Amino acid sequence: MYRAVLGPQRHLFLPVVPFSRRMSSAGAERRGILTDKVALITGSTDGIGFAIAQRLARDGAHVIVSSRKQENVDRAVEKLQGEGLSASGTVCHVGKEEDCKKLVSMASEKHGFINFLICAAGVNPLAWSTLGASEDIWDKVMDINVKAPARLVKLALPYMVTLEEKQKPDIWAKPDPRVSGVVFVSSAVAYAPVTPLGPYNVSKTALLGLTKTLALELAPKGIRVNCLAPGLIKTNFSEVIWKDKNFLQDMMKRCGFTRVGLPEECAGVVSFLCSPDSSYITGETIVASGFSPRL
Repeated sequence: MYRAVLGPQRHLFLPVVPFSRRMSSAGAERRGILTDKVALITGSTDGIGFAIAQRLARDGAHVIVSSRKQENVDRAVEKLQGEGLSASGTVCHVGKEEDCKKLVSMASEKHGFINFLICAAGVNPLAWSTLGASEDIWDKVMDINVKAPARLVKLALPYMVTLEEKQKPDIWAKPDPRVSGVVFVSSAVAYAPVTPLGPYNVSKTALLGLTKTLALELAPKGIRVNCLAPGLIKTNFSEVIWKDKNFLQDMMKRCGFTRVGLPEECAGVVSFLCSPDSSYITGETIVASGFSPRL
């Protein structure tokens, strides 16, 4: 593929830069945009969560990664630090309140404050019938995918950089780059439900409501709350779907996308939502699905 170029150059067309190189270049140009910010990321030792941690760290942030297993945390931290990035981590099962408290405490003790909370942890026990799903499945899915993010915001809030409580709102004020933000990771199934994922569909739709609600509740503190809704991304979490050729073809036909996405294609969206470039965006969900199911 080629692109036209303007000016007195001898050749009128130059090769298009490969996608992977363009992504790297974009990262290089933005490097440092999150310098000295502290980002706490759940479910971040693999897949989309790890890609987010890696991107935020490359953009200058100090990242705290977490997942349920110590060996996964160690591996992720080692990989990030191997790149010369600022990273630490701890075990955290987001369904356990004590684990969540330890995670937030670690971040606050290590850095003194938290700028960004990114909730990427999720669970998806396959339930082939929404009404046939057991009470245990419903409880697990809603607890991990909806209640846990809300719980983490509540626990992290005292350590997040906010506007002064008594500060009078000024509609002409410029954005304060010091204040914090929250990003939830939902899914495109919130807009285009997939039949075999009944309770999961519902939980990810609920995250959209949580985003809107908390965006309003936390606005007086200057905290922005946004959401990422990935489509089908090639991760271990979604392997059961993208390895099923029939299911994959059906999804592609119904949802309009032409290929399976990569975790890195989600990470850039989150970096944007944490950066000053999105300072006037809150309560929004950005779909990264190859083709948006939204109007």
